[in-house]
Amino acid sequence: MSNPNNLKYTASHEWVKTEADGSITVGITQHAQELLGDMVFVEAPEAGRKLQAREECAVVESVKAAADVYAPVSGTVTAANADLDGTPEAINSDPYGAWIFKMKPDNAADVAALLDAAAYQAVVDSEAH
Repeated sequence: MSNPNNLKYTASHEWVKTEADGSITVGITQHAQELLGDMVFVEAPEAGRKLQAREECAVVESVKAAADVYAPVSGTVTAANADLDGTPEAINSDPYGAWIFKMKPDNAADVAALLDAAAYQAVVDSEAH
């Protein structure tokens, strides 16, 4: 699966979708879920929490390991995906559909400055060597 071009990415393997209202939706990439394996638990940040860019804010646990999820930009969490409480494996079957949290960025320019699909793929490729 390629990285969707309509999303932005972080070097720490989060994807970011900008919504029509300027808020963003955040999840982990196909590459990240492949490295982790079968998801068994997701802990998302609570709505209302203020986050700084690159702050640890969520945890995904698989049968192999636990991994931190980082805030892609500074802002306020507006929602957590409660569906993942009962079906964390949704991240494995649909990593770009199974979002972890939504947030309102403090500065939209910070989102625009994130990696595009090609730049993110370069990060993935560099890790494989």
